[in-house]
Amino acid sequence: MTETAPAPDTALDTAPNPVLAGYRASIDNIDAALIHILAERFRITKAVGAYKAEHNLPASDAGREERQIARLRKLAAEANLDPEFSEKFLRFIIQEVIRHHEQAQSKG
Repeated sequence: MTETAPAPDTALDTAPNPVLAGYRASIDNIDAALIHILAERFRITKAVGAYKAEHNLPASDAGREERQIARLRKLAAEANLDPEFSEKFLRFIIQEVIRHHEQAQSKG
């Protein structure tokens, strides 16, 4: 009985392809930037939530949300990014922001 060697795992490859490694390094940097940008966005929306709670304003603003989605869908199309994906991503973020605002109101 002969055993065949397992297929090489690129993550464990000791001599990675330099082109692929370069792409991956760029992706890692972009991912880090996205995390920092999202953290900053949530710091600001936390302040908005506190302000809304303090002034008895609603946690969500459906009109603004729809305007933002339309604006970002247009930006996505201009950047050759799928507008459907950008809308799903933004709606996910908005949903989380509203949850935070509702928590701020329940504490206030």
